[in-house]
Amino acid sequence: MTMAVEFEQQTTALAAQLSRRNQLLATAESCTGGWLAKVCTDRAGSSGWFERGFVTYSNAAKRELLGVQAETLARHGAVSRETVLEMVAGVLAHSHAHWALAISGIAGPGGGMPTKPVGLVWVAICSNTGEHAWQFYFDGDREAVRQAAAEATLNSDVVNDAADRLGGLDVVVNAVG
Repeated sequence: MTMAVEFEQQTTALAAQLSRRNQLLATAESCTGGWLAKVCTDRAGSSGWFERGFVTYSNAAKRELLGVQAETLARHGAVSRETVLEMVAGVLAHSHAHWALAISGIAGPGGGMPTKPVGLVWVAICSNTGEHAWQFYFDGDREAVRQAAAEATLNSDVVNDAADRLGGLDVVVNAVG
């Protein structure tokens, strides 16, 4: 299955659930540079379930647009559980969405450190019932890491697991293949 087909299936399942519930999604992205928003808005009719996307590549953008605390960035860095949780909370606070996804990572080729290597990605989901974050490591060049990060974030199993923890969205686990 090609990446384009997989993205299409994942967003179809997500779109169906959000539309059925008359709910909206918004995103905040750093390392993916708007890839999640692009994949969501590639679908005709996405304005019925996709509210907006924030591309907050710099720390200043994370602070100014999403309200991520300077102390969080200084203490934990942009690529951390703490930061993506503040990013998703900021998305909900600065949008009309019911659900938020955020992603921050180190796509490379530079920027990695022993404790935060290239390929490290943090993802978070948030609704009015709570939030959840998880970590991934991806191999490959910059493009491969960014693509894998976007795919993992939209993966129905990942979203289902997190949404189950929050007691809300059911993104039809088996509807994507």
